[in-house]
Amino acid sequence: MESSFLTTVFLPLALFIIMLGMGLGLTINDFKRIIVTPKAVMLGLVSQLIMLPIVGFVLASIFPLTPELAVGVMILAACPGGATSNLMTYIARGNVALSISLTAISSVITIFTIPLVVNFSMQSFMGEAAALHLPFLKTVIQIAVMTLIPVSLGMLLNHYAPRFAASVEKSVKWLSLSFLGLIIAFILFTERANVLGFFVQVGWVTLALNVSTMVLGFAIATLAKLNRPTTKTLTIEVGVQNGTLAIAVASAPLFLNNPSMAIPPAIYSLIMDVTGFAFALWCQGQTGTVNPAPTSSEDEALAQAAMSHSSNSEDG
Repeated sequence: MESSFLTTVFLPLALFIIMLGMGLGLTINDFKRIIVTPKAVMLGLVSQLIMLPIVGFVLASIFPLTPELAVGVMILAACPGGATSNLMTYIARGNVALSISLTAISSVITIFTIPLVVNFSMQSFMGEAAALHLPFLKTVIQIAVMTLIPVSLGMLLNHYAPRFAASVEKSVKWLSLSFLGLIIAFILFTERANVLGFFVQVGWVTLALNVSTMVLGFAIATLAKLNRPTTKTLTIEVGVQNGTLAIAVASAPLFLNNPSMAIPPAIYSLIMDVTGFAFALWCQGQTGTVNPAPTSSEDEALAQAAMSHSSNSEDG
C-alpha cells in the first residue's frame, strides 16, 4: 500500500512540482537560443541525447549487472538535464542561460527519445518480449502530461505574473528537492535488505556514468574551442541527469512499474550531488571573476533564479 501510494501519487506529484519549478524560470527565448547560439546548443543536445545513451549502454554492458539494473542505468542515461544542473552551472560560474536552454529543449525532445532508448535497452538486456512493456505513443503522451503541462503552466505564470513567479520559484524548487530526497530515502528503505549490495553493484557504474559523461562534455566543449563558462556548462549538462524523471519512468505504474529499475537512478542521484556540486565549487575557486554578464534582462532573471536555488539548496 505504501509503495503503491509512493509511485501512484507522491512520485508524479514530485515530478509535477519539479517541472513546474523549472517552468517558472523559463521564457520562450530559452527555446529560441538554439537559433541565436546554435553551436553550443547543438553540441550540448547531441551530447545529451545521443552520446549519453551510448556511454550508458557501454557501461551497462561492461559492468556485471542484472538485466533490470542494466535497464535502470539506461533509463537514467535517457533522462538528461534537470533543475539541479542549472543550479550547479550558476555555482560554477558557467553560462546559466545556455544551461536553462539545454534543459528546456531536451525536456521536450526526450518525450520522444525516452521510450526509444528504454525499449531498445529492454530488448537488449531482457529479451524481445520486454520491449512491449513501454508502448511508444502511450509513453510519449504520459511523459508529455507529466512534464510539458507543469512546465507550460510555470512559463505562463512567469509571463503573465512575473513577480508572483519570482516570489514562489525558490519555494517550489526547495519543495521539489525535498520531495526527491524523500523518494530516494523511501526507495532505499524499501530495498533496505539489499541496499548495501545495490551500492556495491550499482554504485560503481553510476559513478562511472556520472564522471565519464562530465569528462565527455568537457572534451567536446574543449575540442570545439568554446569559452570557459560554456565549457563548464556543457560539462555539467552532459554529466548531470534528471534522476526524478528516471525514477518515475522506472517505478511509476503508468510506465514500467519496476522498483528495481529505480535503484540506479536513486543511487546515482546521491552520487551526482556530491560530484556535481564538488565540480561546481572547484570551478568557483579557480577564478576570482563574477558570473559572466547576462546578455539580456531575461538572462539576468535566470541568474537571479539560480542564485535563489543556491541560497536555499546548498546541500543539493
